[in-house]
Amino acid sequence: MAEPGHNLSTKHLLGIKDLNEKDIQLIFETADTFKDVLNRPIKKVPSLRDVTIANIFFENSTRTRLSFELAEKRLSADVVNFAASSSSVSKGETLIDTVNNILAMKVDMVVMRHPYPGAGVFLSKKVNAQIVNAGDGAHEHPTQALLDAFSIREKYGDVAGKKVAIIGDILHSRVALSNILCLHKLGAEVMVCGPTTLIPKYIHTLGVKVEYDLIKALQWCDVANMLRIQLERQDIKYFPSLREYSMLYGLNKQILNSLDKEITIMHPGPINRGVEITSDVADSKQSIILDQVENGVAIRMAVLYLLAGQKP
Repeated sequence: MAEPGHNLSTKHLLGIKDLNEKDIQLIFETADTFKDVLNRPIKKVPSLRDVTIANIFFENSTRTRLSFELAEKRLSADVVNFAASSSSVSKGETLIDTVNNILAMKVDMVVMRHPYPGAGVFLSKKVNAQIVNAGDGAHEHPTQALLDAFSIREKYGDVAGKKVAIIGDILHSRVALSNILCLHKLGAEVMVCGPTTLIPKYIHTLGVKVEYDLIKALQWCDVANMLRIQLERQDIKYFPSLREYSMLYGLNKQILNSLDKEITIMHPGPINRGVEITSDVADSKQSIILDQVENGVAIRMAVLYLLAGQKP
């Protein structure tokens, strides 16, 4: 495992765009060690025993918040959980006020999810603590991209040269953008697939292939990452109905079995079973969805550990 120190090229984890390939490989190598720890009878190490981490979620989250909290506790950090929806934020308190109040309690690191893109960057310039972006609007979700790429590496031995199709609601997905950036830095080819209304106009500037036919995308790829339809971020109707979306872009076992090769299925969760993916696909031997969940804890342990080593 890397010794704490100035190992990463950045003080915060605000987005994949701020990491280089060496950073990503260091995070992966550190996560390999922590994954071994998680499989031991005693799953705890004292690495962050003197570090206090605040989890501040301005959006509802279950999986990501629990994954970060478990990672922090496995590292023996002191953890403060803050749900903004039930806090003074609903009474008009600003983002800076909220965080400064928490920092007054001598918090070293803040893990934050926020509905506005760039909230983590804004915060990192205003408060004296390290910031980990747990998702900012439809912008980035860096630890999800890292755990997805780590899961592909675990499955195939390497990410370089792999063909990854990201399928679904690309327009509203922070997972899609972070995945594209991460996979490209690791040498993978990336294709996006979905209805024309859910593919952003700028997508070609990211160097990805674009496909509107699900079967063609599946025939091309080694790995299919099936995204959830982000209904909570859609202010207008982008397709007639979920039933029609499922008919055109939903992945079922019949489609999977009709392909002339075996591909790997991923999903960042939570799954809308029967919409973007059916239960028999989600629970099939080609799915690594539960591996992603397990790897999420190891990746977040690695990120927190490496960032904590960079405290001045």
